[in-house]
Amino acid sequence: MNPTRLAAVARKEFIQLRRDARSLYLAFILPVILLLLFGYAITFDIRDIPMAVVDESGTRASRGLLEAFEGSGYFTVVARLERYLEAERLLGDGQVRLVLVVPPSFAVDLAGGRRTNLQMLLDGADANTATIAQNYADAIVAGYSARVLLQGRTVRLPVTAEPRIWYNETLESRNMIVPGLVAVIMSIIAAMLTALTIAREWERGSMEQLAATPVHRLEIVIGKLVPYVGIGLFDVALTIGFGLAVFHVPFRGNVVLLAGLTLLFLIGALGLGIFISAALKSQVLATQVALIATFLPALLLSGFIFSIPNMPIVLRGISYVVPARYYVSVTKGIFLKGVGAGVLWVDALAMVVFALAGLSLAIGTFRKEIA
Repeated sequence: MNPTRLAAVARKEFIQLRRDARSLYLAFILPVILLLLFGYAITFDIRDIPMAVVDESGTRASRGLLEAFEGSGYFTVVARLERYLEAERLLGDGQVRLVLVVPPSFAVDLAGGRRTNLQMLLDGADANTATIAQNYADAIVAGYSARVLLQGRTVRLPVTAEPRIWYNETLESRNMIVPGLVAVIMSIIAAMLTALTIAREWERGSMEQLAATPVHRLEIVIGKLVPYVGIGLFDVALTIGFGLAVFHVPFRGNVVLLAGLTLLFLIGALGLGIFISAALKSQVLATQVALIATFLPALLLSGFIFSIPNMPIVLRGISYVVPARYYVSVTKGIFLKGVGAGVLWVDALAMVVFALAGLSLAIGTFRKEIA
């Protein structure tokens, strides 16, 4: 490679990029929009579950139970009903997720030391929310039962568990979502940016001029990658900055290690975009293919949202060829755990392979010949 020719190609691509408003939007505006949109829209935290109450007891004991539900922070009583049929209507309309039915004999049974049953009606249309709501409700009822049973006494149990939560002490889903979002967003942005490069040359008719120059195809591919590598690193820094400032996600790892592994990931993703662009020679088609080839695998098969060990064996096998899988592991490990190269070396090796594969596909597919 000739450094002068390489620099000339990189300068030419930078000038083209600066004049292309669409590419500038993709490069600097879209990552922030996607981070804010996904960061606020995707959450596994369930709070303020709307519930209704059919209190057929109407006693101090039943009111104490309801206060336990309202004071938990997980439930909000939006309706106190007189009749059982009204509860069915609210569940059917989706106005509440849970209906608690307190029987008329509730206080009498408690006073007599007898077992009493509560009825909980759950909206199972959203199975995940229903399961979590049931677990919360069971814990609240168990706590209330213990207080009634002890009646102010203190009992020391022979075995107690004292949990200590590491890495995400508050168990907030945004702390695990935002680092993964960095990987998903950069998978999309990197491939879509370079998916326009070669196709743009063909559609504008400038490929003939490029083919007439002595520039080698390796110099063209590398030269076109250089500006986008810089933009990609800037976008990663931008999204991380927004993640720390807006979502208050902890960052415990090594910035240099993250930058190095990010560089490998970007080279592979950008090379994939150039490969798509050179193979299809159409900006519209290349953009659509790049979006499908990056967004869906990164979202579904990277471990960002869905746990890979819980997937069917076929999908688990496919996930090994999804580069975002390894970058999600890197970002979560560096952000939350502060792990180093000794832990992430397998992911780093996989991204080296991905970078080499992306470059090889791009160089092997690009041709200077005019058909």
